[in-house]
Amino acid sequence: MEAFRLDTGSAHPRSQEPIMATETQPLQRDTEQLSNDHRVGVWRYLRFLGCSPELADDLTQETFVAAMQGPFEDRSRAETSAWLRTTARNLYLGTLRNEERNIVLANPEVAESVWTQFEREDGGDRSVAALRDCLETLDGRAGQAVHLQYRERKSRVDIAAILDMKPDGVKTLLRRTRALLKNCIQRKLDS
Repeated sequence: MEAFRLDTGSAHPRSQEPIMATETQPLQRDTEQLSNDHRVGVWRYLRFLGCSPELADDLTQETFVAAMQGPFEDRSRAETSAWLRTTARNLYLGTLRNEERNIVLANPEVAESVWTQFEREDGGDRSVAALRDCLETLDGRAGQAVHLQYRERKSRVDIAAILDMKPDGVKTLLRRTRALLKNCIQRKLDS
């Protein structure tokens, strides 16, 4: 996987490789550390808001460019994360406005609260690991339905045809499976 670099838009932020130094050392080192510490969280937050992976890549990069060029002051991890999330959200909203898309985002305060709970001290890594572990425990129709809905982006009607069910049955199966996953994740996070 290619490393995320501030000077190109072609890379993916989930890479753990450091940014290549190209500018003046003090500024580059600060920017490099800032990006290494926060890029995955910014990318995940943009995906949480509804960005496509490609748009999240671009906006993550733009967020760190804004930090380099703007009145950014690196403070505590929580304050820095909040500033970067706000910048990323504003960039996303600007993109939606430019594309003349009328998408209404959730109440920003509620979204921020939910995200802060998810992110915790580890940037959400523990929550993602818990989700992966819980998904591995799904089998049969539940596992297939989740895979078809969230990996393959199939509609309930398509899933119903594949699983030989009625669409309302798929809706109920997915609702129950999400509840099971939520409980499984919570148990793992609480332990």
